[in-house]
Amino acid sequence: MKVKLYIDSTCDMPSEYLEENDVSLIPLYVTFNEEQYLDFEEITTPVLYQKIEEKKMLPKTAARSIEDFKNAFSKALENGYDNVVYLSISSQFSSGYQNACIASEEFGGKVFVHDTMNLSSGEGLQLIHAVRMAKEGLSGKEICEQLKDIALRVRSQFAVESLEYLYKGGRCSQTAYFLGQGFKIKPIIRVVDGKMIVYKKPIGKITNALNKLIDIFNGDLEANNVELGTVMITHSIADKSCEYLYNELKKIIPEKNIMVTKAGCVVSSHCGKGTIGILYILKK
Repeated sequence: MKVKLYIDSTCDMPSEYLEENDVSLIPLYVTFNEEQYLDFEEITTPVLYQKIEEKKMLPKTAARSIEDFKNAFSKALENGYDNVVYLSISSQFSSGYQNACIASEEFGGKVFVHDTMNLSSGEGLQLIHAVRMAKEGLSGKEICEQLKDIALRVRSQFAVESLEYLYKGGRCSQTAYFLGQGFKIKPIIRVVDGKMIVYKKPIGKITNALNKLIDIFNGDLEANNVELGTVMITHSIADKSCEYLYNELKKIIPEKNIMVTKAGCVVSSHCGKGTIGILYILKK
């Protein structure tokens, strides 16, 4: 089977990886009032933060339309692909999954939509497996069936340097925001069942939160519960924190298994500058 893979821009995967593996991106919208941009294609994360500073407001993000998905899927099939597989950000975060599912109904069982139940490189980790399966010749249906199991085992967790973006975006209460500011909490957000929860609440410097991320990973590693194919470090303009995590991780796992990626505009607009995570897949 010749399978075309699509994924949305929240996957935060390097463009080089996408190009090398014939993966096409379907970017979400990032909107500042009347100004609308396609994430990854028309706006970058540094420009996003510059606009937030200038406009004194956070942007809104939106999924692509049903028609957009139909156009993308039909193009792939017209170009000779037997099946199309689209990996979507969690259906709990966006209407993109639903829109893609509706669009897929137009193609007679040739298009398959997978709910990653995740975001950022939590999607990217699943994409790596999808790429492997596509190269092995699996059908779109077979790829999606295996991805369902993998999605349940993805461990995504991020340390958030400031609660400001979560508060302004309505994902953090005023009470939690002011308490967090007062106690200098650097929360660790984990994706569970397709939703974000506050998993830990380290206090003090961001280094404390980074060390907690390492401790969590090390706990899973010592329990022989980590697939070491790829361990992701994903960050939103957090170069120093990234260097720190990278150096700590390579003390306990082979450096070749660590992949660093940068968060795009959608994830950054909700979590803010300095956000950084360690993401990996648990064993069965």
